Amino acid sequence: MKERRCITKYRVIYGDCDSMAIVYYSNYLRLFEIGRTELLREQGLTYREVEDKGFFLPTTEAYVKYTKPARYDDLLTIETVIGFVKRASSRFDYTIYREEDIIVQGYTIHACLDRNDRIVRFPDFLLSILKGA
Repeated sequence: MKERRCITKYRVIYGDCDSMAIVYYSNYLRLFEIGRTELLREQGLTYREVEDKGFFLPTTEAYVKYTKPARYDDLLTIETVIGFVKRASSRFDYTIYREEDIIVQGYTIHACLDRNDRIVRFPDFLLSILKGA
C-alpha cells in the first residue's frame, strides 16, 4: 500500500474554543474529519460521491492524545495518513501541529456500510483510493 498523506491548514475560530480561548477537546474530532475528507478529496473522491453510490463510513472507534493546547487564531496543520485498510474497515491517523509543536495525535476507525446499515466490503472504487492502487 502506498502511503497516502494529506496536509491541511486550519485557523482556529472563536467557535472552536472554550471560555479560556483554548480549543475545546471534542473539536479535535472535527479537525480529524477535515483532514480525512481532504485526504479523500486530494485523491479525487469526495464523501458525497461515496454516499451517492450507496456506501457510508461511520466512525466505530476514536482515540485522541492531547499534548499541548491550541488557542484562538492559531494556524494549525492537520496531517492525515491512512493507517490501515482491511476488507470492511480502515483507520486514519492524525497529527495536528502548531508550527513544529505537536498539539494532538490520534486516529479514527471506520466501517464500510451499505444503505441498509450492513457491514460490507469496500467497493473497488473506494478500495483503490484507500490502498493507493
